[in-house]
Amino acid sequence: MTAVEVRALVFDVFGTVVDWRGGVAREVSRLLGPGVDATALADDWRERYAPSMERVRSGDLPWTPLDALHRSSLDDVLASSGLGDVPAEARDELVLAWHRLDPWPDVLPGLGRLRREFVLAPLSNGNVALQVDLARRSGLPWDCVLGAEIVRHYKPDPEVYDSAPQLLAVPPSSVVMVAAHLDDLTAARARGLRTAYVHRPDEFGGRVVPPGSDPEADLSVASFEELAEALGA
Repeated sequence: MTAVEVRALVFDVFGTVVDWRGGVAREVSRLLGPGVDATALADDWRERYAPSMERVRSGDLPWTPLDALHRSSLDDVLASSGLGDVPAEARDELVLAWHRLDPWPDVLPGLGRLRREFVLAPLSNGNVALQVDLARRSGLPWDCVLGAEIVRHYKPDPEVYDSAPQLLAVPPSSVVMVAAHLDDLTAARARGLRTAYVHRPDEFGGRVVPPGSDPEADLSVASFEELAEALGA
């Protein structure tokens, strides 16, 4: 893969661009107090992420934005943690924790370099309002917002990956999917996109250690700055 062939980079967001675990745990502590195991609650909530989207994919639910799925799964998380008395207002505020996540330290410098050469966009399961809030909060320099809500499908449905080259009017082989998750990259490759794996060892706080590289990816890097260097940006 050469920089000349690449026109656009699209990014997984939760875990790849932003630290979901640290940010959610921070808001849990702020809203529910120090007596709650904030990281355990964040992990439990995240574990319900994929099953909630599968209900939409299977047709069990109509199209439902991620904020609404998070709100529904939060009720189950709180009940299983003995926190069923948390008021509705606090639950609604907790859902906004996903709008207030911090980027990894390498993200803004790396994206700044990459944007000089390439179109950049999230390709996330997060709804548009969530992505806009994350971008405005931290200065993520997206050229546009792409992803699940645009096509009303959740990754790894092919419609999500197909939408990026279609909407940007470039061949699939000119788009690089950047992610810290092997399943995301596998699904993107199946639709003709190039792929770049970013190693995020701190995503799960040491509870799970992700692989250090993806042998199937066009590039495997340790940071967005290394990705920019590899692409000549």
